[in-house]
Amino acid sequence: MATSPTPSNLPDLDAFIVELNRASAGVILPLFRAEHDLQDKGGAFGFDPVTAADKGAETAIRALISQHYPDHGVIGEEYGEDRADAEFVWVLDPIDGTRAFIAGLPVWTTLIGLRYRGEPVLGSIGQPHIGEIFVGHAGGARLIDREGERPLKVRAGVPLSAAIIANTDPDTTLTAAERDAWHRVRVHARLARLGCDAYAYAMVAAGSLDLVIEAGLKSWDIEAAVPLLTGAGGLVTDWSGAPVGRHGGRVLVCSNEALLAEVVPHLAG
Repeated sequence: MATSPTPSNLPDLDAFIVELNRASAGVILPLFRAEHDLQDKGGAFGFDPVTAADKGAETAIRALISQHYPDHGVIGEEYGEDRADAEFVWVLDPIDGTRAFIAGLPVWTTLIGLRYRGEPVLGSIGQPHIGEIFVGHAGGARLIDREGERPLKVRAGVPLSAAIIANTDPDTTLTAAERDAWHRVRVHARLARLGCDAYAYAMVAAGSLDLVIEAGLKSWDIEAAVPLLTGAGGLVTDWSGAPVGRHGGRVLVCSNEALLAEVVPHLAG
């Protein structure tokens, strides 16, 4: 498996991604569990809301990147691409799980990923209401919370029969054929949880969940998870088990190779 390039200033960028999380949290938290002026972006699966918090958080993140790293590119869910072919490109989803956000459920997250020479090398998943920032790269992964910091490690040696698996919502995010594939895996797993969006990725990195099965993802939905899971010892692949890299589509976030090898045949039917 090819190794992603590593920028020489990775420690500075690691500290900066934490700063970006805290800046976005400052915009989002005052609007959480408040009245929302909703817009519906629509799409293949119906209602797709966006709020002032989504837009304001991405604006705040972009402003800090422009201030500290003006030569870096940005790709964001709300405001599109700016210098997407730059050596460094930040990939942003200011609120992943906007449906949870407007429902007052604290499983929405802020996703921030960084590409270097086209490959994801640094990623974070932040949940500021709980007070958590999950950060990772090839050198390791950690959780920053109100108690300090601790390393993250996926669970090893868990077969599908003992696995805890997750999907956001099979009825609204999967096609009929994809729902059938989900259920072929679900019937063999110990427990399934729904509705956690990208917070489920963080739980795989933390060793609580074992597998997340999703489809129809954009780059900003998954790219931040790739370095985080790599650092925690996990995998992010497509449904065939191939590395997903910076691409979305059908995605597996998995704790270990043996579980992945067990799951892939069920997805293929």
